[in-house]
Parts: sequence; structure tokens; C-alpha cells
Amino acid sequence: MAAGVQGIQSSVLSRAERKKAELRREIIDAAFECFAERGYHATAIADIAARVGIGHGTFYRYFENKRDIVEHVITDLLEKITDSLTADNAPNAVDTLQDYRVQSARIGEDLARIVTADPRVPRMLLLQAPGIDKDMGDRILGLFEYAMQLTSGYLAHGVSLGYLKEELDVDNTARAINGMMLGAIVAGLSRPDLDQRALASAIRGVMYDGISGSLTTPSP
Repeated sequence: MAAGVQGIQSSVLSRAERKKAELRREIIDAAFECFAERGYHATAIADIAARVGIGHGTFYRYFENKRDIVEHVITDLLEKITDSLTADNAPNAVDTLQDYRVQSARIGEDLARIVTADPRVPRMLLLQAPGIDKDMGDRILGLFEYAMQLTSGYLAHGVSLGYLKEELDVDNTARAINGMMLGAIVAGLSRPDLDQRALASAIRGVMYDGISGSLTTPSP
């Protein structure tokens, strides 16, 4: 009998915990929508609570304040990006130049999909988040530094295995590659109709083949 009661209590607790997690998720999603529509500074707790259909008291049972919830919103967005750079896309996941080409194409597709699936994501990360406060601005700069280090890791792995040239300046090359990728994302903010996949393909063309074929050698 005691075991049965404990099982029922555990089931009830699990349902309650799931409900709590679902509401927390709904609040974070609503906050993102409000911040994306109004901007962080113009959004009030009342706007977020109203979007979910809860009272102020319920909101404060889950989050301390607006600054607290925007931290969770940004964490969610960053995880969407970093998740595309793990597992099969890890820096040491390939051993040949051909496999690296396939891998980088896959990464480009994944990132393009994130950008095109919801343009509010890059707008929030690049335009709104840095202006929230210095700590958040530093966090976004930290994302760029992390991306540089990760890209540098891909290049260093290729150098170590010999399918990228030994004299490659991996850090500055990584910055150049990431600069092109960031430029493509920024271009998409002003031109939502731009084909991000085509831009990613163009970046890979510069990475692998350069632009020498389109230049003519000047006459002596």
C-alpha cells in the first residue's frame, strides 16, 4: 500500500514539475516575442505576463526581474547556434579536406536555417542585446570570440592532419571567415529576401577557391 501511495505521489509530482517547466518555457518564449517586437527597454513585465496570461506574482515565482529573464532568452538563442557546432560538426570530426568541405557546408546550412527560420534571432542578438547593458554587451562579444576560437580549432585540426597548408595563420584566417559570416547575417537584417544559403556558398567559395580565377593579370 505504501509503495502504491508513493508511486501516485511521484506521478503527481512529475506532472506538477512538467507543468511548471512548461509555464517557465512559455514565459521565456513570450519574453523573447515582446523583446523582439518592442525592444528590451520598452518592454515591461506586464507585457510579458499579459502575453502568457498570468499575473505579476506568477511571473516573479519564476524570474527575479526583466534582466533575469532576458538572460534566459539570450541563453536560449545562443544554444540554438552552438548546438549546430557540436557532434558531427565538431572541429575534430573530420580527417580529410573533402570531409571538411562537406562539414563546413553543413555548418553553413545549419546557421543559414537558424537565421532564415526566425529573423528575430539575429536581430535580438546583434542589434538589441548589446545595448541592454555592459555585461550583456560583453556576453555577445564573448560569443564572437568563442566563434573565432572554434573556427580556429577547425583550421588548426586541418593543419595538423596536413589537408590545410602548414603556414596557415589559423587565428586571423578564422577571424576573416567569421567576419564574412557575420557580414552575411547583417546583410540579411536589412535585406530579408537575401538567400542566406547562397551567401554561405559564396563564403565557402572564397575559403576554398579564392577569387583569382576572376582576376586578370596586368600586362607588364
